[in-house]
Amino acid sequence: MQVSDQEQRTELDLEEITRKISFLDKWREIFSYCGLGTNNAIPQNHDGNHVSADETENATGIPQPRGQGHLPSSSLCSIPKPSIISSESGGSPISLAMATKLRQSLFGNTIHVFSYDWKKAYFRFHDPFSDLAFTLEVGKGGARSIQMAVQGFIIKDLLFTRKGKDCNFHSLCAVSKQEQQQALAAALAGILWAAGAAEKATVCLVTEHTYVTSNPDYSGDDFTERLQLFELLEKEATEKFIYDHLQCFKEEGGHGVILFLYSLIFSRTFERLQKDLDASSTHLLQPHAGGFLCRQAVLNMILTGRASPNVFNGCQKGKSQEILHGVLTRSDVGYLWWGKDTSEDDRLSQVGSRLKTPKLPIWLCNINGNSSVLFSTNRQLLSDWKGERRFDLYFYGGQPPQKKPVQLTVDTHSHHWERNQPGDGHGAGRRFSPVEMLIRTKWREATINWNGTIPFF
Repeated sequence: MQVSDQEQRTELDLEEITRKISFLDKWREIFSYCGLGTNNAIPQNHDGNHVSADETENATGIPQPRGQGHLPSSSLCSIPKPSIISSESGGSPISLAMATKLRQSLFGNTIHVFSYDWKKAYFRFHDPFSDLAFTLEVGKGGARSIQMAVQGFIIKDLLFTRKGKDCNFHSLCAVSKQEQQQALAAALAGILWAAGAAEKATVCLVTEHTYVTSNPDYSGDDFTERLQLFELLEKEATEKFIYDHLQCFKEEGGHGVILFLYSLIFSRTFERLQKDLDASSTHLLQPHAGGFLCRQAVLNMILTGRASPNVFNGCQKGKSQEILHGVLTRSDVGYLWWGKDTSEDDRLSQVGSRLKTPKLPIWLCNINGNSSVLFSTNRQLLSDWKGERRFDLYFYGGQPPQKKPVQLTVDTHSHHWERNQPGDGHGAGRRFSPVEMLIRTKWREATINWNGTIPFF
């Protein structure tokens, strides 16, 4: 009878464990690793705090170091374990000197670390075969502008690079999961290859080993210290390598945006980066509301391959007669900017023609500090002035209420009754939406038809 009771208790224990695993599948390997069939204690580190998934074991069952720079307890369940690779994969481990330069290039010091919104940011598409199949889900915070810049290159690949595909909006909505992955790999590889001056690209991935230890002059984050760097000498090889390791960039918990930013900096090299920047811009991120925003140099590095800190054409002399570095060449994806607190003349003079008129009709947009994307499916739009008289643009702002990109019809005919009415100019912001004002920085005389959509943003 005693044996029967024991068997009954064992059965109940197993049922309870099975029930928990069904709701917490991502902890499956932690349960197995810690033997929770007989002991339900949650593993703790030497500080007595609960150990997160990325401190215990990765998705392939490789044990991870404990008690090292874990995330705050409030975010343990929000950021799952990152995708990591074997330390025997053949890359070059990061050194303390490299980690220090990386931190200084980003923050201007070695003490700051990325905020929570950066750590949880990665590259995730909306559902395939949907109105937003070609778009990334973007969050809030400083990483958003990088996600939107990459979005521009994804659109470039899907619309204008794929062979045997029609260049129309419907083809974008018919994108499959595999096509999403291929487009993301192509976008990331193309950006890194351009940053490496078309000579080589460097891809950073996280391993299970820690190569750099914290010290009074360097604050570790249990992520940067585990990097390995992989150098690729061909663009095609870079794309294939990223595609083979795409889970590191597109899975939750992988710090995918940070990983891409690291790869971007190492591809550019610290030496080139120093030459790109000027005296007024010595690092790439700026503190904002408890987090960090990208300076223009980061966006320009993604768009043009150079970390130019300004958006005007060429170089100019500053107020102190120092040389300020702007944009030297046209890029595939352009840039438009509009801010409600800036005068129209300042807006029009800020962004140069090289960014306003890219090689392809795709623009990363900054509207009152919010990133978005504007594009046309007509590859020749910017090559034929006749095509710019009346044309359609698609706008994706990444806001949750937006269920599909908005189709805008732009008419650049001269409308004197619109242009000369009282309230135009500085007062136009009260009559037109910020999206319309942004478009007018490129096509000054334009009127915009929202085709039934209520103007927003």
